[in-house]
Amino acid sequence: MEAWWAALPGTLTAVALVSLVLAALLLIASLLALRRRRILSSAFRLLLAAFFGMVVAVAAMVGLGIHGYQTLTKEESAAVVSVEPAGPQRFSATFLFPDGSSKSYTLAGDDLYVDARILKWKYWANVLGLHTAYELDRVAGRYRTVEDELAKPRTLQSLADERKVDLFGLRKRFEALAPFYDAEYGSATFVPADRPVMYEILVSTTGLLARPVRSAAEPLPE
Repeated sequence: MEAWWAALPGTLTAVALVSLVLAALLLIASLLALRRRRILSSAFRLLLAAFFGMVVAVAAMVGLGIHGYQTLTKEESAAVVSVEPAGPQRFSATFLFPDGSSKSYTLAGDDLYVDARILKWKYWANVLGLHTAYELDRVAGRYRTVEDELAKPRTLQSLADERKVDLFGLRKRFEALAPFYDAEYGSATFVPADRPVMYEILVSTTGLLARPVRSAAEPLPE
């Protein structure tokens, strides 16, 4: 399993490592100054150590927050989904992700519905290597008529992994984070699920797209 710090871009990793070293050195210098009864010098160095420690903490929070997100610079393949009908207005959907992992769901409805979450970093954060990133958020079954949506069972499942730091949720809750990044829902996509078929889920800066790859009954290419 990939460690959270592996999600950090190289520039931000370097800033975090330098800040960690500086914080440690300043803390030691502060303790030495305190032993020599140089109170003001000790306090100043301790404040600097705390500042660099805060930089490390922010980098760690960002690393935890973007762990699992995929960098988005152009149209990307987010998953391949195999759909198999399992009865009237019921079907199974098996997601195969680029990292080789898979998830399967049984859903109710006529269509397969998928949406995503998008993190858009401000230009100054781009300098540190932070760029627009996405994460598939939810999968659901969608009925084609409003009457069915109101009367029949609804099925909704999470595609996102649990995370210790939810940057998306924090941005939605705190407007003070607006100068740093934006959190947006990518446009959802829905496609028919009433026959065996395989779809590729694509994501771009304009939203999601589901493109038929082949009939699920066809063999995989060699």
